Amino acid sequence: MRGKTKRRALGLTAVLWAASAPLALQAEVKIFRADRQEAIASGTLDGVSLDPEGRLALAREVTRVALLEEPFVFSGAAASDGWWVGTGNSGKVLRVDAAGSVSEVFAAPEPEIYALWAEDDGSLLVGSSPAGKVYQVADGEASEIFDPEELYIWALARDRRGRLLVATGFSGTVYRIEGDGEPEVVFRSPDTHVRSLHPLADGGVLIGTAGQGLVLRLGTDDSLTTVYDAGQPEVLAFTDDGEGTVWAALIASEASSVDLSTTQASSSSNGGETATVTVVEQGQTTVGSRGSGFEGARSAILEIRADGTTRELFEIPEETVHSLLYSAGDLWLGTGQEGKLYRWTEEGLVHERELEERQITALVAGPAGAAALTANTTALYRLGSSVVGSGVFTSPVLDAESVSRFGSFRWEGELPKGTAVNVAARSGQSSQPDATWTDWMPLECSSEGDCVAADGRRHELSSAAVGAGRYVQWRARLEARGGASPRIMATELSYRQINRGPEISELEVLAPGEILVPNSFNPQNQAYEPWSPNREGIFTSLREPSGQGDGRLKTLWKKGYRTLQWKAEDPNGDELTYRLELRRAASSGAWLPMVSELDDTYYSFDSTVLPDGVYRFRLTAVDGPEEDEGSRSEEELTAPVVIDHTPPKLGDVKSAKGKLVVTIEDAANPIRTAEISIDAGEWRAAESRDGLLDGRREVLDLEVPEGARWILLRVSDAAFNVLTFELSRRIN
Repeated sequence: MRGKTKRRALGLTAVLWAASAPLALQAEVKIFRADRQEAIASGTLDGVSLDPEGRLALAREVTRVALLEEPFVFSGAAASDGWWVGTGNSGKVLRVDAAGSVSEVFAAPEPEIYALWAEDDGSLLVGSSPAGKVYQVADGEASEIFDPEELYIWALARDRRGRLLVATGFSGTVYRIEGDGEPEVVFRSPDTHVRSLHPLADGGVLIGTAGQGLVLRLGTDDSLTTVYDAGQPEVLAFTDDGEGTVWAALIASEASSVDLSTTQASSSSNGGETATVTVVEQGQTTVGSRGSGFEGARSAILEIRADGTTRELFEIPEETVHSLLYSAGDLWLGTGQEGKLYRWTEEGLVHERELEERQITALVAGPAGAAALTANTTALYRLGSSVVGSGVFTSPVLDAESVSRFGSFRWEGELPKGTAVNVAARSGQSSQPDATWTDWMPLECSSEGDCVAADGRRHELSSAAVGAGRYVQWRARLEARGGASPRIMATELSYRQINRGPEISELEVLAPGEILVPNSFNPQNQAYEPWSPNREGIFTSLREPSGQGDGRLKTLWKKGYRTLQWKAEDPNGDELTYRLELRRAASSGAWLPMVSELDDTYYSFDSTVLPDGVYRFRLTAVDGPEEDEGSRSEEELTAPVVIDHTPPKLGDVKSAKGKLVVTIEDAANPIRTAEISIDAGEWRAAESRDGLLDGRREVLDLEVPEGARWILLRVSDAAFNVLTFELSRRIN
């Protein structure tokens, strides 16, 4: 695995598997498959590691040596028989021996200890912050050896000539002290913080800054060259393999100890307080070392070869690397928030462990072994080189989207002699496991045959005993023998949803004359004439079903037609067909067929084939061929629907003083419009006596000019039945 690791958008996914039974008899078989790192990473690793190819194996031993009482741990260094630990908020330096005994060796007046350097003679150099100072601790006594009048001391180191280097912030300065001589400034950074130092075998020193994220090399002649200009603003730490290769941790994180939102504006010479100012660029602020406009990964690892060439090994988009260490052939990374411990190999980044304290703030190597220091709470762990005896991987909760039965669990991998993989599963109806879930059920070989394939790599177990549920979870316990670990490379859990009936959420009857056509249909004057009508029954369909769905339809008008429209879905995702029937609303007799095996979610028909009356329509949705016993259906009735082909009729007509008082009546629907024309002139609205045309009986007051010869009244009802009456002879 070379170059940047590209994250693939994969998860524990459900894929389809061909089912031998017809769709309506049984839902198709689906599979939860996990064969990628991204597909498994959301599960829980307990003593199990996860490599870049998504393979599970037993993890390296990580043993808690001691719990510490201080609230924070910021730094560490190796002691002859244990480890030095720099803490906060009491400025204490602790010593932890190999047996786990903890003792306090120094408490600085300043609250945080960000820098420690173990001397060859067994003494310790301590860098405190804020108002940073450098102390030397030897034989139980501490003395101040340097006060740079800086806010932070981020790193301490000795170069190959034994000279002490001190990296600081806010002024971004590196000081050098030789023996008992006076401190000298060897580098003043354009950035506000020098975050890290790393002496090189040739006498040079690597310097990492926070601000622009520069990796610089200070030569033996004090010359300065830029090795790398990082995309991330902070160069957190260095480590090397002793053979010329150095790695650097680059971060851009809200969780950084460096606060790049402030810069030092002034510093008084009489010991007064340091003034700071918040930096805001183009309306965006910085939190920690991550600006709100920064879109890159929170962490990246840079490799610096002996010849000076560099390459970015990989990125970790959402996690913050807090510590970096090369030890015994392994490059270790400790992260925050999730407390994940990673190990880089030639194959890529291995997710080794998750520590319960959730933040790995320092990694240290020494005679007593490599150690990880944590916060929340504070503890020290020893990193081992052999694998644990057993570990458990628990999958995330998997959603079958509907109540399902579970079938085979298959895993592929390696099972060295004497090792074991034991799988169990449980199911439930709630999205989070609770008391309503089943107990963990061990998965065993199916009685139908051998559970191990001939090549010894594929194993098949039955999960039928787990019980039906919408959600399922599986776990695998891996057991080692003689240092050998089993390895799981891929898993599949098959399931079939229990068939549920369709669900009709809406059924409506459109207004008389409204029809649905494809959006692409554009007839002249928005009139629609049926083409190739279906004349197999009395119901003439406007068109063949399009299967295009409501989102691609528009409404037009066609006299005499009615349209039913509905919404329905199947919880199992089965394709639905529909059947329509009708009967008189007042009848309790048999339903009469209209149409069957519809694919569309609407149907338009010529309603003139029905006599006037009130009807109900019944929609049946079916999730497969109706003749199949396994199919399920759902029914829904419309409200009573008035079918009316009869226009309004003329009632009493009275004439008095140039006015006609006309009564109009309709048997089934309200009067919709009334218009009058005089002597073939334009139609104009007729006025109802009560001011509103909304009843089945309306009285109209018609103003008729003197000398009118031809008086026409045109009336329509809500079913668009229209009739025109001549009233010329009714006027006096």
